[in-house]
Amino acid sequence: MTHDKKTIGIVGARGHTGTELIRLIAAHPALELSFVSSRELDGQRVDAHVPEYRGELRYSAPAHEDLPKLGADVVILALPNGKAAACVEAFDQAGVDPIILDLSADYRFDKRWYYGLPELARDQWRGERRISNPGCYATAMQLSIAPLKDLLAAPPVCFGVSGYSGAGTTPSDKNDPEKLRDNLMPYALTGHMHEKEASFQLGVPVEFMPHVAPHFRGLTVTSNLYLSRQLKREEVLQRFHATYAGERLVTVLDDAPWVSRIAHQHHAEIGGFAMSTDGKRVVVVATLDNLLKGAATQAMQNINRAIGVDEYTAIPLQQDTSR
Repeated sequence: MTHDKKTIGIVGARGHTGTELIRLIAAHPALELSFVSSRELDGQRVDAHVPEYRGELRYSAPAHEDLPKLGADVVILALPNGKAAACVEAFDQAGVDPIILDLSADYRFDKRWYYGLPELARDQWRGERRISNPGCYATAMQLSIAPLKDLLAAPPVCFGVSGYSGAGTTPSDKNDPEKLRDNLMPYALTGHMHEKEASFQLGVPVEFMPHVAPHFRGLTVTSNLYLSRQLKREEVLQRFHATYAGERLVTVLDDAPWVSRIAHQHHAEIGGFAMSTDGKRVVVVATLDNLLKGAATQAMQNINRAIGVDEYTAIPLQQDTSR
């Protein structure tokens, strides 16, 4: 396939997710990295930072208005919230229309953009070339709630704990290993961006209380769901197995999954399914690696579909043996 590879560029590649994306692209038979932008790393070789990448490419720092001139078939925006619009506008002004995938929250509420949570929205893709990648916590919450959405008697209440890689690379209390040592740090306990996102996408209000823990990667979300009618545990499990049958990046377990087992894995795990004695309350636990299924892996699923190759191309599927 070397002669007809699609070119792909990453804007804002210094962060943890940018590194994971470069690794996935390096192993991809149909994609070739054409530019990687980072002001901090401008001029440095990409392979010095991401050894999985083989090539001569160096980080660059193009201005927004120069991005369309770089000619990439696919552009990933890996920028902080609020920064994507200037880049998108540059492509619009230049009349250039690559596939654009935005990793920030900026277009997750924009109906003109495809919201790319494949396991729940795969059949809603209409060939859009603008794709908004879901948030990490929002992915775990929606996967936990969707199979029971029609039976909810009250807003789901979700308790989340993430490793500190979720707080990005800009120094703060939330990614300071010293302050996190032996600690659990609550933040944004109402109105978190992913609370709004999950509520908007599911069409039901979701309540979410996030925390940061001392581990580096992986998140866990425990969701309390009140049901409008009594269910047996087997019926709950049946709904989850039916929703995610054939999904290679969602594993439904009997037991509650552990966050320590999800680091560096590309799939999400959902389990627990603890029922109240009256059968009207179920507690569901979901884990995923916030940098992978919560960001880079999900982006790769969306890009693969947009360029017309198998959705799982270049995504390591460690869990296939357990199916």
